[in-house]
Amino acid sequence: MTAVDDRVVAFRRLHSSGCFVMPNPWDVGSARALEQMGFKALATTSAGFAWALGRADNQATLDETLEHLRLVAGAVAVPVNADFQGGFADDPQQVAANVKLAVATGIAGLSIEDSTGDDVQPLYGFDLAVERVRTARRAIDESGSGVVLTGRSEGFVVGRPDIDETIRRLRAYAEAGADCLYAPRIDNVEQIAAIVAAVSPKPVNLLISAPFITVTEAADLGVRRISVGGTLARAAWRGFLQAANEISEMGTFSLFEQLPNVDALFSHQ
Repeated sequence: MTAVDDRVVAFRRLHSSGCFVMPNPWDVGSARALEQMGFKALATTSAGFAWALGRADNQATLDETLEHLRLVAGAVAVPVNADFQGGFADDPQQVAANVKLAVATGIAGLSIEDSTGDDVQPLYGFDLAVERVRTARRAIDESGSGVVLTGRSEGFVVGRPDIDETIRRLRAYAEAGADCLYAPRIDNVEQIAAIVAAVSPKPVNLLISAPFITVTEAADLGVRRISVGGTLARAAWRGFLQAANEISEMGTFSLFEQLPNVDALFSHQ
């Protein structure tokens, strides 16, 4: 069994019981730092990666994303889940082809979301959205990789916060072969519990991008997996922008105190 296969097995085991936090690095350095902190799995963030390229979220290309996945997955020993956005295609068969490319990068999991990027119709129609998940499942099965497939419904991200429709979609994605279900931007405890109950026994990922809940409280609701999306990257950007703005506007350097020894993080690798 290869190292990649080992990580897929480990990732699947994490989804079988309990609750684990899967934080989101945006480059190799942040991935290695998080691994050293003891996190058992990591996940990429399309937003954090795009910002590192000087672009807005969803502006990285498929080829850029695949190379990013190779770099991050190759830099750490823990499983890496890929934020694969909408599969970089509308057509289900092209989504499947792109999923096969992603699987070959060494990732242990990936997500397919149902947002279109179109302000007028921000979500794919129900049947098409389900078929996109189904073909992604088929592509993973054909690869023989065992990679964990997460079905994401983006209604609460794109201005369609309908919990009934979100649950309808998540149930359908589960039936279409998604191993894990995910509806980002939901921060209502009752709605989280409703999603967990609706797709049980399949695991649910919860996005925490604000301090509305703790890991223990999420676990008590039955959440299996927690991610933070681009929020760690935003926290890093906050520190950078605050220090740079102080220099630009005040000509002072007060935020250069009590800084971490970043070099020490990587000096023994």
